[in-house]
Amino acid sequence: MSFDNLSADNIMMYAIKAYDRPDCIMSEFKDDMKRFNYLKRLFRRYRTMNELREQLVLNHLVVLYNVFGPEVTSRMLFFKVSKDDYSALKTYLLFLSCMPDVIRGIKGHDIISSDIPIDNKVAEVLRQK
Repeated sequence: MSFDNLSADNIMMYAIKAYDRPDCIMSEFKDDMKRFNYLKRLFRRYRTMNELREQLVLNHLVVLYNVFGPEVTSRMLFFKVSKDDYSALKTYLLFLSCMPDVIRGIKGHDIISSDIPIDNKVAEVLRQK
């Protein structure tokens, strides 16, 4: 199975193949995968209700980058997170030094980091950390 282009059909196999915990049980993998949904919810809440839970977002991101690795986590984040939330996501990833220049093969497109603006409110909050 090729993972050059992430889609709904291959994202789970891509995640399983990259999961960096050979001693884990399936429930741990599922719990880690739920972190992507939690992040989606946190970004949507920030966008719609202006409620920023920056420490919670950072915690989820750190765990994901630790268990899936940098390239896989970045690709899966940009696959799962709404385009409306790319700006906030990019700002967090820059803060963590995890933002790649190009995210390849997301629903048939490459995403160029420089095309995504920084979220100034998120940046200001993270500067205070």
